[in-house]
Amino acid sequence: MAIKDWPEGEGPRDKLLHHGAGHLSDAELLAVLLRNGLAGHNAVDLAREMITEFGGLRALFSASQSQVCQLAGVGPVKFAQMQAASEISKRIFQENMHRGQILINPDLTRDYLMRQLADRSYEVFALLLLDSQHRVIQFVELFRGTINSASVYPREVVALVLEKKAAAVIVCHNHPSGIAEPSQADRQITDRLKKALSTIDVSLLDHMVVGDQQIISFAERGWIF
Repeated sequence: MAIKDWPEGEGPRDKLLHHGAGHLSDAELLAVLLRNGLAGHNAVDLAREMITEFGGLRALFSASQSQVCQLAGVGPVKFAQMQAASEISKRIFQENMHRGQILINPDLTRDYLMRQLADRSYEVFALLLLDSQHRVIQFVELFRGTINSASVYPREVVALVLEKKAAAVIVCHNHPSGIAEPSQADRQITDRLKKALSTIDVSLLDHMVVGDQQIISFAERGWIF
């Protein structure tokens, strides 16, 4: 049955407007984005099939255009709508970080980094640049590709820190394998960066490694001192 033929107030858009988005299921929320389904399947049916196919919203929204558009009833327009919603969510977290919430809520930092890096199919090395009050200046993706001691250049990190007038830094990178456990190369990179930053009196506060479900903090393990 088409959603327009449902009893008044039961469609996902009506439920959202009358009761708030928190009252909708995952499939209903996705249906609001999709707007319509296909012959014999309304938007909620299509949303359920998409979520089931990928095993959840996170996997669905991190999938490539070719993967998502293989599903019947899903084309470039629906994929673009989903990607726009995902990017809006990321930018809201970026705004929160710029308001300094990273300092009073460490979980926000982890949540933000998971959203930014956990589902990348390639490695990304990034910096959280902080001012003297440890408020966020900027999140910068600095290197992409295989991250090892030879591919991360301390001089480029130092140059960026000086350009942005940062007083402290948190470095972070992801492991596309999904396993957050740091490697020996990760520890070597951290030591090199700490020494380089110390020459300009900038503190390296942490190195956070992002996996599929976990973030490991060098500072929490006592590896930053």
